[in-house]
Amino acid sequence: MEYRFLGKSGLQVSALSLGTWTFGGSEDTQHIGKTQVAEARELVDICIEAGVNLFDTADEYSLGQAETVLGQAIGKERRDKVLIATKVFFQMGPEIHDIGLSRRHIIKACEESLKRLNTDYIDLYQAHCFDALTPLEETLEAFDQLIRDGKVRYIGSSNFTAWQSMKAKSIAAKKGYQSFISQQVYYSLLGRDLEMELIPFAVDQKIGSLIWSPLAFGLLSGKYKRGTPPPAETRLVPGAESFLPIDMERFYTIQDVLEKIAAARAKTVPQVALNWLLQRPAVSSVIIGARNAQQLRDNLGAVGWHLTVDEMKQLDAVSRIPDTYPSWLQRRFASDRNPMVIV
Repeated sequence: MEYRFLGKSGLQVSALSLGTWTFGGSEDTQHIGKTQVAEARELVDICIEAGVNLFDTADEYSLGQAETVLGQAIGKERRDKVLIATKVFFQMGPEIHDIGLSRRHIIKACEESLKRLNTDYIDLYQAHCFDALTPLEETLEAFDQLIRDGKVRYIGSSNFTAWQSMKAKSIAAKKGYQSFISQQVYYSLLGRDLEMELIPFAVDQKIGSLIWSPLAFGLLSGKYKRGTPPPAETRLVPGAESFLPIDMERFYTIQDVLEKIAAARAKTVPQVALNWLLQRPAVSSVIIGARNAQQLRDNLGAVGWHLTVDEMKQLDAVSRIPDTYPSWLQRRFASDRNPMVIV
């Protein structure tokens, strides 16, 4: 397993980490997964044996069940051997303050996550989404207090825009608060929007990027074929397209190249898709999810080898998205004046 520093912090994370959205399984997330403690412990065992040291969850996953299952799967005896990341923002109860990034909600949510995870501290506590109704000063002060209290080691953001993250960074510097060291962002061959702003921001500010849904909700798993019905078990339930915009014709074009490279390299389609991500700028760790041990072991096969320069170019070309302004203008000077523009 390869290890990378998370941003400019001293925290080293495995290039692949395990996401736990499949853990628990509340009524509205049955299609995502419903992994319980016994199977979760097997997945954690496989990860630790492979060198994975980061496990990502969120209070919102199955309304706390995922945190509970993960805490039991890791156990007290090996808590200090791994890193646990969780998040706060989404609605966790019926009260008006059970959502968002207010001081009240952050402090309460952290204490509840600690109980569910059965731990005294969280290695990486992340703002799960931007809260435009709460001053960033209040949010950052609350996170800073949690670090000072010893309940949290590091903090990060998730699903922020570049200007929101830069504003947070500036406020933290001005106020003397601890700053976000990472951003958890959606990135895949099917979703490259963040290359316009978020990746250049991460490169410039030395922010580590943790990648969620690297296989685009399972579309890049190799199970979806042109002209055939989707697999029985899928995360892309009706209505999912409103959450993750999908151009199926573009997907099939990318899939064709993935299958060609996978066959030539004796790898699987998801291994190739994950390996492409591991070679992108500012990527610290790619968060993989798995319904079972077989899926997990296959995804773990994405490390220990590298796509060639030509293979990367093929995938870059087939998955490239149209430039937006001002990226299309700045790209003209990418080689000499704007090296952080993704080419």
